[in-house]
Amino acid sequence: MSDTDALNLWHEQRRVGQLWRNPAGAVGFRYDPEWIAGGGFAVSRSLPLTVREFAPEEGTAQLWFANLLPEGAVREHIVRDLKLPNTDFDLLRAIGGECAGALSILPVAQPPSGRRQYRALTEKDLADLAARRGQIYASFPADERPRLSLAGAQGKCPVLVRDDHYFLPQGEAPSSHILKFELADYRHLPAYEAFTTELAAAVALPVVDITLRTVGRTRYAQIARYDRVWDDHGEVQRLHQEDFCQALGYGHENKYQEHGGPSFAQCYRLVQEASSDPAIDVQHLLRWQIFNVLAGNSDGHAKNLSLLHLPDDATRLAPFYDLVCTRAIERIDTHLAFDVGAERNPSVITPNHWEALARACDVRPQFLGNLVRETAAALRERLRPVRQAFEARYGPYPALQRIEKVVTTQCGRSEKR
Repeated sequence: MSDTDALNLWHEQRRVGQLWRNPAGAVGFRYDPEWIAGGGFAVSRSLPLTVREFAPEEGTAQLWFANLLPEGAVREHIVRDLKLPNTDFDLLRAIGGECAGALSILPVAQPPSGRRQYRALTEKDLADLAARRGQIYASFPADERPRLSLAGAQGKCPVLVRDDHYFLPQGEAPSSHILKFELADYRHLPAYEAFTTELAAAVALPVVDITLRTVGRTRYAQIARYDRVWDDHGEVQRLHQEDFCQALGYGHENKYQEHGGPSFAQCYRLVQEASSDPAIDVQHLLRWQIFNVLAGNSDGHAKNLSLLHLPDDATRLAPFYDLVCTRAIERIDTHLAFDVGAERNPSVITPNHWEALARACDVRPQFLGNLVRETAAALRERLRPVRQAFEARYGPYPALQRIEKVVTTQCGRSEKR
């Protein structure tokens, strides 16, 4: 096997295993025997720690690693900017150095450097990034390009934030935050995400830390990565994580239930089995789905849920991220990513639908019904104060009236029923 058809997977300075592709381009994976003997962790629930190979023909390895990559137009931009073949393997080789979680993917001839190099971003650099919606690869010479990969269809830029200054990671250096910029057709997206996330926090959902920032006349969201922590020496360290598509063995094209993806009940059982504190985490998951229905987030799919592996070997449901009241945005499908009792239209969900979801998850219907009522009441109570605090911090934002209308209407429907 040539070096061009193999890649090494690293955790810091330890080799976890090797990826390779067969003549048809399919990706396989095997753990390094020293990683297994030395007490290394399993990359995924779908890739358990074993001496056997995950052959390319199985498809399991390719699904997991492809889930680390950007999707849609973002992927096409990267392929074009880097002049790459549009394959998962070629993209992993080019940009797999800094991914979600704690692992790095590097060419066979390139061990981890151990150096942490960053390029300072000026105000002009930041403005240019905003103008390009976070696309970074066309802007740097080949030897200075970062190797950054974030999953999803929205343009994102990972950065290190130190003393309120931005730095772009070089090579496989870790980032600490993610920047999300306005899109041409969805100018309010950063503000909507920041507001929806703050609303979720106000009703006691565990969420990522997000702030709304401005460069020139463009707003962007700055989000602290939950899979990064600062050590005692002031250096950022990676934590391993995997999204629910990865953990359940689904490809990113199946992140929506209607497209053959997992159901909410499957996700609920995953948390029951994987979490070190399932009693708490399954309740958070139930309340997340209730919040999505009541707060208008119809894009809460399986890749917007993750398991986080903590330094004490505990596994927990990750803080919630990518929370947006999508129903306040025109031209976005209003149907839920996960159905509730076989119903995806949030406007017509009744107690009977919630009862059906409760039975699918083996939860007492009365318990889930109480959670729905409590969340609706809390949202109605907190909606106005959250908006007032948001506008006191960031200035008037009339477009938030759309979110207020969605939340008020949905909570009103729920309470009437």
